[in-house]
Amino acid sequence: MRRHLIPAALSIFLFLPACAPPMADGQAAESLRERAERLHSEVPLVDGHNDLPHQLLNRVEGDLDRLDIAEPQPELHTDIDRLRRSGLGAQFWAAYVANEYYHEGTSAQRAMRMIDVIHRFTERYDLLEMVYTADDIERVHGEGRIGSLIGIEGGHAIENELAALRLYYDLGARSMGLTHNVSLPWVGAAVDEGEGIGLSPFGQEVVREMNRLGMLVDLSHVSSASMRDVLRVAEAPVIFSHSSARALTPHDRNVPDDILRQLPENGGLVMVTFVPAFVQQNGRATLADVADHIEHVRDVAGIDHVGIGSDFDGITEVPVGLEDVTTFYNLTMELLERGWSDEEIRQLLGLNFLRVLREAEAVAERLQAERQPSVVRLEEVQGTVGGRR
Repeated sequence: MRRHLIPAALSIFLFLPACAPPMADGQAAESLRERAERLHSEVPLVDGHNDLPHQLLNRVEGDLDRLDIAEPQPELHTDIDRLRRSGLGAQFWAAYVANEYYHEGTSAQRAMRMIDVIHRFTERYDLLEMVYTADDIERVHGEGRIGSLIGIEGGHAIENELAALRLYYDLGARSMGLTHNVSLPWVGAAVDEGEGIGLSPFGQEVVREMNRLGMLVDLSHVSSASMRDVLRVAEAPVIFSHSSARALTPHDRNVPDDILRQLPENGGLVMVTFVPAFVQQNGRATLADVADHIEHVRDVAGIDHVGIGSDFDGITEVPVGLEDVTTFYNLTMELLERGWSDEEIRQLLGLNFLRVLREAEAVAERLQAERQPSVVRLEEVQGTVGGRR
């Protein structure tokens, strides 16, 4: 029987899909989605700021039966079902102390209510667990759950008492924004006409005591003068829990390039926010605008110094493509499409934050062996380190 032989080169050609159609958009997105999901499973995404506790207190006075996030909550950005689909590994829940409580003299009371509601909703839902260390975050993520971290928003929560700072740490607070939108006697705010006010000697003592405790110093709401002063005195890495790049969007709440260039020496982290006014002032903010800010921070400060701080449930408008906690994957896919490597994504999602927290923990261990808790009082020290610019 005669055999019909096909030349080798031709046989290879025949068995290739000669006219394979281009990959459909849905297929391409699915491929990116699978890659994003893999990366989120490998590294805990740590989000620097979510204001769900504020919503729970303002809407229902902290009554978790009246606002049960196990049920769909379409008016919020966060509920349990969406958290399960979020790709989050750990969340800083903001213990937000609004300016009104400072003016009323009830800041500590409000902070306590915030911390209490964070503990209560974390205990209520099996998906969540309180975490206090970098090791805790990795363990909980490995178990398929989400770690709850407490971040105090507003240094007026301590009411000028370092003893209160230590008690907040004992209650689980692992970061504190030195102020919100009001300048305090010891630190200037980015707004409230505080942009030229720096860190006072008492403010310096607050930073020193936070370093000794292992509580991250959050500079998101402070003046540029205070940012520079803190970077001069801080002994541990700082964070900006929810800020973006001022070079791209000239908002006082964003981080100037000169601060970004100083950040590597400190080891700190800018957790880029989704707040529309902070990422786009010339139109409707989009996911791409947020990605631009992330890339700017990476380009100026370095890949080791960028993270994510959404501000979900603290904002009334959201960027297109970042509508709620399920959309973190969209941001990861956008950056993958822009050519980010797997390792760069891992750093952004959580490796950078885990490094920062571990360094803060190591500094605290050293400082606690070197010095006792500070008992300095505000009235004992006057003047400013940075002063008015």
